Amino acid sequence: MKILVVNAGSSSLKYQLFDMDEHKVLAKGLCEKIGLSGAITHKRPGKPNYEADYPMPTHDEAIALVLKLLTDPELGVIDSVDEISAVGHRFAHGGKFTSSRLLGDEEMNYLEEIVPINPLHGPPAIKGVKACRKIMKDIPMVGVFDTSYYATIEPKAYTYALPYEWYEKYGVRRYGFHGTSHRFVAAEAAKFVGKPLEELKIVTCHIGSGSSITATKYGKAVDTSMGFTPQEGLPMGTRCGSIDPSVITFVMKKTGMDPDEMDTAMNKKSGLLGISGVSNDAREVWAAADAGNERAQLAMDVMCHGAKKIIGSYVAEMNGVDVLVFTAGLGENDRRAREIIASDLDFLGIKLDKEKNLTLPRGINGEISTDDSPVKILVLPTDEEFMIAADTQTIVTAL
Repeated sequence: MKILVVNAGSSSLKYQLFDMDEHKVLAKGLCEKIGLSGAITHKRPGKPNYEADYPMPTHDEAIALVLKLLTDPELGVIDSVDEISAVGHRFAHGGKFTSSRLLGDEEMNYLEEIVPINPLHGPPAIKGVKACRKIMKDIPMVGVFDTSYYATIEPKAYTYALPYEWYEKYGVRRYGFHGTSHRFVAAEAAKFVGKPLEELKIVTCHIGSGSSITATKYGKAVDTSMGFTPQEGLPMGTRCGSIDPSVITFVMKKTGMDPDEMDTAMNKKSGLLGISGVSNDAREVWAAADAGNERAQLAMDVMCHGAKKIIGSYVAEMNGVDVLVFTAGLGENDRRAREIIASDLDFLGIKLDKEKNLTLPRGINGEISTDDSPVKILVLPTDEEFMIAADTQTIVTAL
């Protein structure tokens, strides 16, 4: 079975075509600058990449180009679009949806309804589905929702101490994000240690330009750092993470900023960029810190300190932990950040082997805890796209 996975952004569209029978990626790529000049990068394992500028006024043209390349006699990997059994679409927010599901009119109408609580990621994801439907009329569309992994979180963990009618009227609560990634690496962690997921307490750290930490107890998510939006929790590349909410009203009164300007400041001008004044890219911030930039060093310290605090709170919440996992861009590749975060947690049974951490090759599953550490510390590359493809396969197989 061949599954196409689509992740649509406001001006971009990522795609991967999976052969699920062979458990491999046939092709993947990225359409960029949709609505502007338009460009595509198309990759096939073992073959030269194809890169070209191509007019893409809307997502419709982007999907049409993707399908054209996938079936091209020279650049393609399939003979016909009919070989694609289904399309899996990534949605950051699924609202009330507690699992992946077939996208019919009822589901699409609901996803349109919740755009006000998902204004950044919702509209482009919906555009991606509509663009695919126009061309691939009879091919099933499946939605995989990052928020659905957190359907098991109890009210005490997702309820904010705000007027309760805000939850009843407006849906203000913790939803959590990156759930597809956390679900994948939690399962991979269980495989790595050779125990059933249902017997483990796991803390997974998805640390990248956007970062979140999740506690999974006996196979079910019990808490997560992101909240009503992906803003809550850790300081990130350009997001401030959790702050005293009175800072917002204080600065708005001082500066005259309106809500949109404040939203931009917290989401686009804060985090590593805001503190360091250098960049939102941790590599550039570390380089500046090494050159003596004290604000750059502070930015990394703040991020790592925040991660350590959340890990400790989740160990307390679950009354223990068996596995600590690092994943995503920084989690998989930033050895220095991993060392800072995972050090000095011996009291919790988390003992980092600094030599293993420094020498672990990039891009592979590996253990970086000491041999006598009660808690396994793992580095596991995430694969959200494969998780989306697997969910899609399960749903369409049952049709």
